[in-house]
Amino acid sequence: MAELCRTDSTLTSLDEEMLWEMLESHRYRIVRSICPSRLTPYLRQAKVLGQLDEEEVLHSPRFTNTAMRAGHLLDLLRTRGKNGALAFLESLKFHNPDIYTKVTGLQPNVDFSGFSGLMETSKLTECLAGAISSLQEELSQEKGQKEALLQQCRRLQECLGQAEARAESLRQLEADHGRMQREVSAHFHEVLKLKDEMLNLSLHYSNALQEKELATTRCRSLQEELYLMKQELQREKVASSCERDFRERSLQMASVLEPGDEELNRLKEENEKLRSLTFSLAEKDILEQNLDEALESKQELVDRIHSLRERAAAAERQRKQYWEEKEQTLLQFQKTKVDCEIYKEKMNALQSQVVELQKERDQAYSARDGAQMEISQNLTEKDALRRKVFELTDQVCELRQELRQQQAEALPGPKQEAGAREPCPRGKQRLVRMFAICPPDNGDCSCLSSAESQLWSDLSATSSRELVDSFRSSSPLPPSQQSLYKRAVRRRPARKILSQVTVLAFQGDTLLEQISIIGGNFTGIFIHGVTPGSAADEMALRPGTQIVMVDYEATEPSFKAVLEGTTLEQAVGLLRRVNGFCCLSVKVNTEGYKKLVQDLEAKVATSGDSFYIRVNLAMEGRAEGELQVRCNDILHVTDTWFQGRSCWHAHRVGPYNTQGTEHGTIPNYSRAQQLLIALLQDMAQQSTVPRKPSSGGPQKLVRIVSVDRTKASPLCSSFDWAQPDPSRAEDPSSVRFWAESCFTLVPYSLVHPHRPGRPRPVLFVPRVVGRILSEKLCLLQGFRKCLAEYLSQEEYDASSQRGDIIQEKEASGGRCWVTRRVVESLMEKNTHALLDVRLDSVHALHRMDIFPIILHVSVNEKVAKKLKKALQRLGTSEEQLLEAGRQEEGELDKVPCLYSSLVPDGWSDLDALLGCVRLAIADEQKKVVWTEQNPH
Repeated sequence: MAELCRTDSTLTSLDEEMLWEMLESHRYRIVRSICPSRLTPYLRQAKVLGQLDEEEVLHSPRFTNTAMRAGHLLDLLRTRGKNGALAFLESLKFHNPDIYTKVTGLQPNVDFSGFSGLMETSKLTECLAGAISSLQEELSQEKGQKEALLQQCRRLQECLGQAEARAESLRQLEADHGRMQREVSAHFHEVLKLKDEMLNLSLHYSNALQEKELATTRCRSLQEELYLMKQELQREKVASSCERDFRERSLQMASVLEPGDEELNRLKEENEKLRSLTFSLAEKDILEQNLDEALESKQELVDRIHSLRERAAAAERQRKQYWEEKEQTLLQFQKTKVDCEIYKEKMNALQSQVVELQKERDQAYSARDGAQMEISQNLTEKDALRRKVFELTDQVCELRQELRQQQAEALPGPKQEAGAREPCPRGKQRLVRMFAICPPDNGDCSCLSSAESQLWSDLSATSSRELVDSFRSSSPLPPSQQSLYKRAVRRRPARKILSQVTVLAFQGDTLLEQISIIGGNFTGIFIHGVTPGSAADEMALRPGTQIVMVDYEATEPSFKAVLEGTTLEQAVGLLRRVNGFCCLSVKVNTEGYKKLVQDLEAKVATSGDSFYIRVNLAMEGRAEGELQVRCNDILHVTDTWFQGRSCWHAHRVGPYNTQGTEHGTIPNYSRAQQLLIALLQDMAQQSTVPRKPSSGGPQKLVRIVSVDRTKASPLCSSFDWAQPDPSRAEDPSSVRFWAESCFTLVPYSLVHPHRPGRPRPVLFVPRVVGRILSEKLCLLQGFRKCLAEYLSQEEYDASSQRGDIIQEKEASGGRCWVTRRVVESLMEKNTHALLDVRLDSVHALHRMDIFPIILHVSVNEKVAKKLKKALQRLGTSEEQLLEAGRQEEGELDKVPCLYSSLVPDGWSDLDALLGCVRLAIADEQKKVVWTEQNPH
């Protein structure tokens, strides 16, 4: 602790390091004892803290207790230099005199003339206290109004949610009504079917009646024949009896004549009798048999008539039942129709209520705007009154100065000198905040007018900022149609198949053994050969037929994949899975097939694949024919099924064009992912070994691209096909274009070339170095800073709907935005726009077809020392530069384009760095821009 004999003047005479060494030695006691909310008003008046700094200290969620807030307050004041230390010590003199004594060894006094120019009279404390109390009252009133408006908005939102729930229930009822209508129509069709069946039954019944009539007529004819046969039999009996009597008489007469002849005649008669008897019995048997058959056919007809009558009765009963069900269904339909009308009326009433709620909400917004306008008018009136008070104070000071001059002229010489050295009498103290940075001379009162003008400008800026903040901080605006439009889900455009497509369904057992394919994502997949006698040959599949889509439903789950835009490796993997009944959608593309075959025969190409990738890891070409690639190389892949192996054939692309230079094979997607995982494991094992910080010389080995598991990688999303069953293991040679087990790591990223014709904007990493370089570059021709612009709410909504907002920035007058209009206006002037935005804004720029040049300046402790003076002018320390460099360097992997790096050993001072930057910008302007497809 310092000695008690020290005076206040010694504090101002100490340098910055001594003051902060004195404070840091008592840091623990200070952070445990002080209350930051009591010190910040004075520090803001002393202008060593801004409004944002005060809000960060008092309300930041990172600081959970008073000690952390006090420590952060000391760190902020440390960046303000000597004035920060003096202002903090003088605030301790007011609110914590014991801590002030502990730190400085001085006893706090109420004589404000001993301060370092921050205070002039003893009435400053009363003025500050009165102003603070009035501002706190106004702030509490504004907070109360804000809370009331927020509660009203919440109530309106609850009412709107209830209305939406009712509307949802009505939509559900409408869906039920539609379902019931569909059921009624289905029952109606069933009734029609039953009517058709009844008609068929009636036809069968009429046919049965006709058959019955035929049977009865046949029975009558048979009975008549039977009657005729009976009569003929009776006649024959009578004739036979007469003949028998005649023979007996003749025999008796002959017996008288000869006994031998009598015996012979008797035998002849018996013979004749037996013959007649035999003939009559046969006829009788025939007649009896015919009679039995007639009776049996009659019984069958009776049984059939009985069954037909039973079926007719059952059909009549079923008809009555269906008629009753139809009547009930019609009644239910009428009831549902009435209920639907009632629900429609209720929905209209709810919609009218929603419209009324919207009107009430608009009235609440207008009331809020009126209250904010009144608050702004009150602030303006308050500033005008303050200005009048300052003017009156200046007049009082001038009158006192004139009085002192008159008294000095009346006094002798020595007293004049003493009067000249006498300080200015203290009148009503003015509220001045700039004295903590530029302390005025107590003996010179001529600086009051300049201080007044400075104070008035500060108050005007503060009032305008408070006015804008009041409009921004009261209550969020309701979602407009434009914001709702932005939330709409984007749908992928449907594929257009220009020529006629034919669907062929056949038994595709081991389909790749029946057909062979060529092509790729650029030309399409074509059938190149068909096995004779196979099912594909029987379906008339011939070489030159292009396969558009494959549908295979035998797997669980089934897949349906479009082969247009897929690579040859994907097509082979898909068709290899087909082993059963399948459907192929094909079309004839003879010209494309002939051109592909000619290119293959002329060895212009090895397949129909063609796309560009960005490599995210370094790979050594160990085997013969393999291509050695570095991280961030751009490759042109021309064959994904090179020689039937799990490797790709690719060409390395130069930076200034899209032509390939070196060519060779690289691992396919799954193998490259395994190499990336192995490389990360090796790097993790080697991370425990202490290494000297690199100066930008060593090559980068890995670029880590994180992708959500539920979303496809950028390379995967460019080729659409169905996801197969992940539980089924496949042959490694038929692995897909991307790995199914990929969680977050992407070895290759799909990229597209661009050639911008206008000067590209420039973005520096880290941003602190970018601010230093922008100050120098904007003095040169061809470079201009891209300034943010203030937008009204309507302009912001329109720009946000068009997607023209790049990034929001905080300014002294409120919020402002970096927009597309400002950047394109500078580009149209043939000027490089110097951007001061975050790296995540690069995605928004790419969506606007603006491709910035990203320059990464590698920073280390040596670089921080080179830029020490420039950092001091920005109020930034070397530690902050190193921390910002580490954070933003980690975000470079997420940038969807290439960037240029400047190593620390390539420049010695700021002017040399400026020359390197200009050369790098000119070189990047000539290069082709490769951009990745955003997976989010």
